[in-house]
Amino acid sequence: MQHRVTIRDVAARAGVSAGAVSLALNDRPGVSQETRRRITEAARELGWSPNLAARSLARGPRVHTIGMAISREAVAEGLDALHMALIGGIENVLSERPCSLLLRLTASREMEIALYKQWWQSGQVNGAVLTGVTANDPRIEPTHRLGMPVVAVTHPDHSGPFPAVWMDEAAAITEAVRYLAVLGHRRIAHITGPARLGSALVRSRAFEDVAVELSLQDHRHVPTDLSAHQGARATRELLTADRPTAIVYDNDIMAVAGLAVAAELGLRVPEDVSLVAWDDSDLCQITRPGLSALSHDPFAFGSEIARCLLELLDTGRADSRISGTPVLVPRGTTGPPPRRP
Repeated sequence: MQHRVTIRDVAARAGVSAGAVSLALNDRPGVSQETRRRITEAARELGWSPNLAARSLARGPRVHTIGMAISREAVAEGLDALHMALIGGIENVLSERPCSLLLRLTASREMEIALYKQWWQSGQVNGAVLTGVTANDPRIEPTHRLGMPVVAVTHPDHSGPFPAVWMDEAAAITEAVRYLAVLGHRRIAHITGPARLGSALVRSRAFEDVAVELSLQDHRHVPTDLSAHQGARATRELLTADRPTAIVYDNDIMAVAGLAVAAELGLRVPEDVSLVAWDDSDLCQITRPGLSALSHDPFAFGSEIARCLLELLDTGRADSRISGTPVLVPRGTTGPPPRRP
């Protein structure tokens, strides 16, 4: 575990007093140019950065800060209402204490790892929320080495040493497939997120398990990047040849795109093909017909993430936990499969 480099560490490396280090690094008079150079060089070699939190103590009571990185891709695609509700849930719980949320855009996993290191060593954050977790996520091991308290938003199978907060996505997709099977569907497809994404892995595994259990024919997975564009592409691919009678999507944006593709191909929903979305944002209720969807509460989910991290900060440990199970809300896009001629 890496510890935060302190003024005492720099002083020991430079062979001077802690007071001299403080003067030099705060650009104050009282040390010679040569001593200032030695101190600056020692600080650079040790990777020291100013502890902003420690400085703020002199100005008032300590405020805990939680860091959360958001990928530029997510922003480019548009942070939808569900993401904003999740962030709102986190901030709602943090606001009950002297806590704040620090959000930052990152362009890569490497940039995110460097950001966590800089945040932690400078004392800017007291902990972090790790999102978009993948199988064998490259951020987990270096972040754990820092010793920074972290909560991972994923299934515990993918959270490494960190406590996890997750929804029971396996139970949810199992419910959706069973519902479609009761309606009479035997050819069901699943348009998923990226194959490496932890949530996509959990959902795909559960889909496969229930499909085998129910002896469904030709059940298929089509991975995407979760965008509307790829949702439309995957739907068109499925519906233009040997098409399934029902499709389950891993979010509502792709399901809306899929509904448009079905109309473009002259297919009736649900008479020719049934569609089930995931998330159940307002989009699902304004389409015609309204989208059947797996519904959950992102605000409550964000609140549970914050509570888990505060527990970790307060006690030094926190258990992984499920924050609810998405519930199927049937609407106008699901019905019995078409009769075979």
